[in-house]
Amino acid sequence: MLSSPDEAVIQRMVKILSHRGPDGNGIWSDSDLAFGHTRLSIVDLIGSSQPIIGTENTVLIANGEIYNHIALREQLNYPWKTSGDSEVILALHNDFIKRGGVDKHTDWVAELNGMFSFALWDSKRKELILARDALGIKPLVRCEVDGSLLFASEIKAFHAHESYQPRLDKLSLALRLSWEYNLDSSTLIDGVHQVRPGTVEVWRLDDNSRPYLHNVSSFERQAIKPELVWNPENNAKSLLESFTVSVQERLMADVPVGIVLSGGLDSSLVAAVASEAAAREGKPVPACWTVAESEDNPDWLAAEDVAASLNLVHHQKIMSEDSFVKDIPKLSWHGEDLDVSVLFFQPLFEQMRKQVKVGLCGQGADEIHAGYPRYKSLQEHRKLVLSRLQSIDESISSAVTNRNLPVDSCYYSSSLHPDDYTSDLQSMLNFELERGQLSNFQLRLVDRHSMAHSLEVRVPFLGKFHRQESYALPDEWRLPSEGLEKAALRSAARLTALPKSITDRPKLPAGTATSPTQLKSFLNEYGQYTDDLSNKYPEFTKALQKQPDMAIGLGLFDALHIIEPYHQRRNFSIESLIEEVIS
Repeated sequence: MLSSPDEAVIQRMVKILSHRGPDGNGIWSDSDLAFGHTRLSIVDLIGSSQPIIGTENTVLIANGEIYNHIALREQLNYPWKTSGDSEVILALHNDFIKRGGVDKHTDWVAELNGMFSFALWDSKRKELILARDALGIKPLVRCEVDGSLLFASEIKAFHAHESYQPRLDKLSLALRLSWEYNLDSSTLIDGVHQVRPGTVEVWRLDDNSRPYLHNVSSFERQAIKPELVWNPENNAKSLLESFTVSVQERLMADVPVGIVLSGGLDSSLVAAVASEAAAREGKPVPACWTVAESEDNPDWLAAEDVAASLNLVHHQKIMSEDSFVKDIPKLSWHGEDLDVSVLFFQPLFEQMRKQVKVGLCGQGADEIHAGYPRYKSLQEHRKLVLSRLQSIDESISSAVTNRNLPVDSCYYSSSLHPDDYTSDLQSMLNFELERGQLSNFQLRLVDRHSMAHSLEVRVPFLGKFHRQESYALPDEWRLPSEGLEKAALRSAARLTALPKSITDRPKLPAGTATSPTQLKSFLNEYGQYTDDLSNKYPEFTKALQKQPDMAIGLGLFDALHIIEPYHQRRNFSIESLIEEVIS
């Protein structure tokens, strides 16, 4: 909390986010700023409590992991207080200031290899630095309330401030319903924005002690840059090695690590290289976890084949028949979005957390290797997005259809029109890497629902070395004109011990593949509310009627994030929450 800091507010924020860090918490404040931190201890379990006090009047709170922290420690001359990874952030900043650095904070932040968000307060310069990793794996949101800047890992923390009065951001909602994910730095709450991935923000106080954004700069942007030639005989081994290194890096932990194994190609490849990566690191080979709604589920059977072929320990759980309905309100609260179709994450992460604190997953592969079905029919996807936009009231959608979005720290360009990003595969991949599909949908899902159970999930497909190799793949080795998607990645996977039934298995949608019957039953049971909910939001009625799951998701979001937050409620039934919204 920058400007007029209130430790009571910080204490409430920490309590609301205690699921993210049950192993300890701490608060620090001065006359301008207050920090609060909840810790999930993974590296240096005893010695790295936060906030961390640095030299030169600096203080840090950080979330995530810095995989190259040992190498950075060897390079930096700094009076270390911990053995943990987060302290290298303070050390790099200290080195930058000693060398006369002023505003170019991206130079030193770019040296961090990891998934992170952090806030660093330099009290001598009255400067707050907010930064987020290059892909947006770890979240960082902010808003201004009563002249103070609040920032946190999750939006729900802002309910701690008595003057926080959330309301729907209708433009953001229009984009969410059209594209299927939030765009740029927007959230569904008006005035609550994200720090952009790969970006450093510098905040200062003006002469009236009001916070203002002094400087914004990027240290990395994502871009697919295909080369002309790729040959599996010469290059598949290098692609596989880049991925093995990513998995190896992500075994960095002083606690047990596990693997999220869905049975699809991506998570199976994580499992396939795990033994080699563990041997290099001198770590135990991670066990695997799978959930599904039945033992004849295709994902369940495929995961069994993977674990058996690789001789891995495999933990399995059948989702209870009532788990979908029972946990939907909790899903909405933690997800901070309209999702109702990804419930398998909750029982999966709950089971993993009983034995491990860290998981490895396959998220990110579809965005860089062109795994989604829509990539095969971009013009159909363009028409679908545009038709959804045109079904929304023109008073809201015209900013998108007329390419007249406000260009600021929330929207990165004046256009989010589907015509401008669906002309070819490279344009579409770059759009989804940079504008929200990855950071605001896939990575948000993994972060919120794993941290809901105090489990940290890491994403090796987004490792630096693997990104570098993957971005250079020619389009035909991502999405060939004939045959299966992710052609180059499949070539690399065939060099492992994975069975052909896995390396050549077509992609299935994760949520509906894992629990199709429960999802269908849920929509049938609560579909009765679709019309009432759609009419509750008249500017969006037509769009919501065609997306009944989004209508229900919006009603739950409204009830739990706007009307009265989940943590203050006693009645969590879906019926009562929806009826509260439509009454």
